[in-house]
Amino acid sequence: MKKRILNQIRVIAVALAGIMLFVAAAKKTITIKGSDTLVILAQRWAEKYMASHSDVVIQVTGGGSGVGISALINGTTDFANASREMKKSEIDKLKQRYNTLGNEIKVAKDGITLYANAANAVDELSLAQIKAIYLAEITNWRDVGGDDAPIVLYGRENSSGTYVYFRDNVLDGNDYSATMQSLPGTAAVVNAVVKDKNGIGYGGAAYAEGIKVIKVKKDASSPGYAPTAASVKSNQYPIARYLYMYSRSKPTGAMKAYVDWILGPEGQELVTKVGYFPVK
Repeated sequence: MKKRILNQIRVIAVALAGIMLFVAAAKKTITIKGSDTLVILAQRWAEKYMASHSDVVIQVTGGGSGVGISALINGTTDFANASREMKKSEIDKLKQRYNTLGNEIKVAKDGITLYANAANAVDELSLAQIKAIYLAEITNWRDVGGDDAPIVLYGRENSSGTYVYFRDNVLDGNDYSATMQSLPGTAAVVNAVVKDKNGIGYGGAAYAEGIKVIKVKKDASSPGYAPTAASVKSNQYPIARYLYMYSRSKPTGAMKAYVDWILGPEGQELVTKVGYFPVK
């Protein structure tokens, strides 16, 4: 009798294991890798979507825009999150490997934010002043209306899309000063500025907590603007940009359904809640 019961238990266990394997196989896994700027928003999207779509598993990791795009080219991710546009060289690699130019999806807008310590006396900077600061042509806060103290530069590592965008669009393609401390994530930049009275950093608007946001002016005679929904939408904020998801080809099936949801009311509502700005 005991032996028969044990055999029945084994049969049930095998059957349950088979059912679990079938269910796991039936689920569609979507992998997303890349931008540190986008990673918090991407994780929120994934959590919200999976809560009502039990047949989909979405795996999100960061690492930087360059890392995500490399993974897309290597075939190890379905989507690459990026806070910059793909480079021609990256598109060329996609074409060589997959005979496709890739598919670009604008999923949110951001205003690259200048972070200062809460005790900093400077309220606004022009683009020319920001450029001069990050090229170490201006090295003392006194020269931009602040205290007589050295400016300490913080920024992102070179795999970051924000690093690339800031260099190309604010520094006009010039290399950052060698004195800039490159940090592995936006949260690390904010944390450094919070602890450093003389520090300045840059990054996504959603990370601007516990610091002072410096208003940005297009030029010396223009008003300064903080990155808000209104200033980004009206193009008054000078360092606004799109945030992207890239796929190797136009999404279909579960991938298309997920993108459609992100661009719909529920997905775009999360964009605002996280601290970025909707694309529509």
